[in-house]
Order: sequence, then C-alpha cells, then structure tokens
Amino acid sequence: MSSTAMRSVSTTLLRQMYRTMVRIRLTEERIATLVEHGDIKTPCHLCIGQEAIATGVCAALQKEDYVWGGHRSHGHYLARGGDLTKLVAEVFGRVTGCSKGRGGSMHLFASNVGILGTVPIVAATIPLAVGAGLASKMRKEARVSVVFFGDGAAEEGHFHESLNLAALHRLPVLFVCENNFYASHLPLLERRPADTLYRMAEAYGIPGVRLDGNDAVEVYGRARTALARARDGSGPALLECRTYRWRGHVGASWDQDVGTKRRDELKGWQAKDPIRRARKALTALGVGSEFFAAVEHDILAEIDEAVVLARHAPAPSASDLLRHVFA
Repeated sequence: MSSTAMRSVSTTLLRQMYRTMVRIRLTEERIATLVEHGDIKTPCHLCIGQEAIATGVCAALQKEDYVWGGHRSHGHYLARGGDLTKLVAEVFGRVTGCSKGRGGSMHLFASNVGILGTVPIVAATIPLAVGAGLASKMRKEARVSVVFFGDGAAEEGHFHESLNLAALHRLPVLFVCENNFYASHLPLLERRPADTLYRMAEAYGIPGVRLDGNDAVEVYGRARTALARARDGSGPALLECRTYRWRGHVGASWDQDVGTKRRDELKGWQAKDPIRRARKALTALGVGSEFFAAVEHDILAEIDEAVVLARHAPAPSASDLLRHVFA
C-alpha cells in the first residue's frame, strides 16, 4: 500500500474497508468449518484471500448502482451491504435466506442493496450487467452496473460480445476481473498464450487497467476513476485485479493436491494478505490494537448469532417447489 495511495483515502474509510474485509474473511472461515462438518450441504466457493477487490470496488459505489457476481460472490454480497444473517441462512438452505433458501451459495439476491444476481455459469452475468447498463442509459439514470468475474470468464464469448456492445454504445458498465490465476484447477498460462488479460480492452477501445487486487486502497482509487468515467457518459472500463484464492475452487479444502506449483504460490500469496496489509497501514496511522480486537469480537458475535438463527429456521416447503418457476 503506497504512501501516495494512502493519501487518497481517509482513516475513516480505511477503517470501514478493514472492517468489511474482516467480516468477509471471518464469515467465510465459519462457512468453511460448517462445510467440513457437513452442516452446510450446498457447494460453496470461497473468496478467502481476495477480499480487497469486493471491498475496494463496493466502497466506491453509489447507492443506486447495480452489482452482479458469479459463483464466488459471498464477498461481493457482504461488501455491498448484504445482510450477513440472510447470507448464512441462504447457505443453510433456509427460507429466511436472501434467496428464500432456493439459491444456496451461488445464487444470491439482494435488490435493496443493488445485488441483482450471482450466477454459477461462467460469464453468465456479464451480459446481464451490460443489459442493465443499456437500460440505465436509455432512462438517463446516473447508475453504473458493476460485474465481477474470474479470469476464466474472459475466455468465454459472453465476455467479448459484452465488452464490444458496451464499448459501442458507451454504456455505464464496470467490468471487474478477479484474476486469481486459476480457472478451476487450470493455471492461467496453460490456457492463454500470454498474461495480458487487461489488454483485451484495447480491442474495444476502452481503458484496461492491471492493478494489485490485494490492495484495497488501490482498488478503491481505480474503481472510483472508472466509475466516474462511466457515470459521465464516457463508457465502460476493465479492471484486472490480480489476487489469489487461498481455498479450493469449491469447498473448504486448500487445493494442495493441485501440483507443487500451487503449494509454492499459496505461501507467497498468503504473505500478501490484504487484511494484514490494511491493518499495517492503519497501525501506521495511529489506530490502536483495541480497534482491531473490537472489530473481530463484534463480527464473531454477529456470525455466531446468524448461525444459531439459521439452524433453527425452516427449510423451504416441498409444496412451494414450483413457485417462482415459469414456463
């Protein structure tokens, strides 16, 4: 976290972003434990290690903006202001969940905070975000649609068609690629001839920026610039945020069986922990240890309560199976 970047945010905002990242981390660590114990049955894709991207981008958003995600979107949901209790209930498959227990981990919905959907089909929400951006432009709304996706999605036709359409019509869309270097278990350079993902934007005449996805302050600054550009009618941008997921592609495992290369990489990336970096920056600004202790205490208590409520909440009724299903 450079001194120049640090000067771009207030201590208050950095505290808020730190709290958001810890909230995401502790929530997902608890979910991982519950998955390992068999209490949660739905497949869970965790973003542990990637918290700075969702946190930095969402801190730069305005209330009316839309957010779309994929299969690894607990962090996007929480960073945007989604209800933690409803998230935990959803992964337990309860009717009190944010998707009424129908979506599980990968289909999160919270229209009250602009989360219009997360979908596990790779790249599926990218064209949805572009469609929302087109609607906003036609309505003359000062609203930006943000879509989060992984590096594997950049190899799908949806990605290229969406960038082209958004660029052609100068739509208010921010494309955020969370490049964690693996599409499931396949490393980036076994799928692509070069590590130049951000340069794909050049083909469509829009800005493409590569940045440190483990630096919440840098993510915030880059996102704010791109969002302002989109909001004033100048069109979309692509952010390639370089990061690393600590846990497996799906589930709570550490993917230590995915070759020796990943084992070596994981150690190096854990040293770049976005939460540790934010804590170091806050300490340098004079924030004391009591703040960090209080944040962890409060969040753990919130998670404990959410788990208890989820365990006692009812599951969806079989009689409601065909509700909300259209033919």
